[in-house]
Amino acid sequence: GSEMCIRDRSISVQPEKLGLIQRIKSFFRDFHIRISFKPSNQEELTSVLRDAEENNLIDKGVLDMMEETIDFSSTPVKEVMVPKTQVISIKETEGLAEFLPRILESAHSRFPVFDEPQEKIKGILLAKDLLKFGPGLLGQDENINFDLSQILRPINFIPESKKINILLEEFKTNRSHMAAVVDEFGEISGIVTIEDVLEEIVGEIVDETDISESEDIIQLTDNEFNVSALTEIETFNNRFSSSFEATDFDTIGGIVLNAFGKIPLVNDSIEIQNFHFTVLAANKRQILKLRIKVLESISEELN
Repeated sequence: GSEMCIRDRSISVQPEKLGLIQRIKSFFRDFHIRISFKPSNQEELTSVLRDAEENNLIDKGVLDMMEETIDFSSTPVKEVMVPKTQVISIKETEGLAEFLPRILESAHSRFPVFDEPQEKIKGILLAKDLLKFGPGLLGQDENINFDLSQILRPINFIPESKKINILLEEFKTNRSHMAAVVDEFGEISGIVTIEDVLEEIVGEIVDETDISESEDIIQLTDNEFNVSALTEIETFNNRFSSSFEATDFDTIGGIVLNAFGKIPLVNDSIEIQNFHFTVLAANKRQILKLRIKVLESISEELN
């Protein structure tokens, strides 16, 4: 009888022991997977980084930079270049007195030099190469003796599809800072600089020659303006007598982004209320700069 009792007791206890052991094994198996997990693709790696940010192991700025670095190898040059229509350039037939004011106004250091039809790039002019001509650059005598072709630097031509991580290596290898971008037909479609590439990782690089943040709105003509996308809606409304709501968005860039329904590309345009908005600068995350054309009804009020 006692032997039977022991056997019965062992039968009733054994499933509970097995259940506990299985739970312990399962716990350690899951724990091992967590600590030894190695992401096998970009999506999994991004997920790990976001978990780290949520657990306060890295801050938001570091997360953004890491995500941009992950995307870096898959970004084509076309997405970061400055379109040809927005490039500040020089014609090879221009005299020094003609293009020097443009150089001084832009405060850039490198300028592509085009042929007269502006179809082919002959080379790059470095602003510092003009220093050798000394004071009085706008004088007639210097202008006669000035030969632009003699101080041009060579420029590399790259396809729109080239990945920017490869381009960055080429910039470093060739010790160059600018390249001409060509489309599938061999036509010049834009210019890309090393700064454009680096901004894809670290965000917009602002130097002492860039427009001050206080200059959110710059008037170009009677009805055309360059506007920072970060201009607060209240500031925009006050300047243009508009009535955009600031309930869902704080900036005019947010209003425009919402109207597009996606991150627009440079040169994309849209009409909202009495304004025609054109994107001048944008990255994968946000609109940076806009050109607005005030339509006639409001333009009359502003004047």
